[in-house]
Amino acid sequence: MSRLPAAALAAMAIGATLYSSIPMTRSIVLFVVFALAWLLWSGLYKTLLLVLGVLSCGLVVVLARRMELTETGAVTLGLLPRIPRYWGWLFVEIVKSNIEVARVILDPRLRIQPQVVEIDAETRTDAGQAILGNSITLTPGSVTLDVYDGKLTVHCLTDAGAAALRAGEMNRRVRDVLGG
Repeated sequence: MSRLPAAALAAMAIGATLYSSIPMTRSIVLFVVFALAWLLWSGLYKTLLLVLGVLSCGLVVVLARRMELTETGAVTLGLLPRIPRYWGWLFVEIVKSNIEVARVILDPRLRIQPQVVEIDAETRTDAGQAILGNSITLTPGSVTLDVYDGKLTVHCLTDAGAAALRAGEMNRRVRDVLGG
């Protein structure tokens, strides 16, 4: 008889112990939020697509639980009231950056001053640093190259872009949206 079934049973027992220690309520709320978002954004209500949507939402919740995101508080409903204001501010920043980059490209007198800057993230969570890095990359003229130990290395197209990053407005906004 092979030892594989015993190893599989042991792995399942360890997994069951891990899952039983994670609050189920957060997982259910997370699933409902994902399912509602999927329903609103897809606008498709055919049986096959509904089944695939439910399976997709379930898979995301299972992965979030395995990554212990529901346990650590990386996924909290307390962020929901602050997110729309941050998205609005970020949208305005993206538009302003688009205009600045277009001016630099189209006007031969304006010079590109590429540079790499390093900034300290004001938030110490992995999620906060990822949000900051992604927000920086979303604004044209800047790309986050590296995130390590609370420091972000960013390539900026212009001096103005580098100065704006050093001023820390985006850093402060990310810290405020995460509540800390």
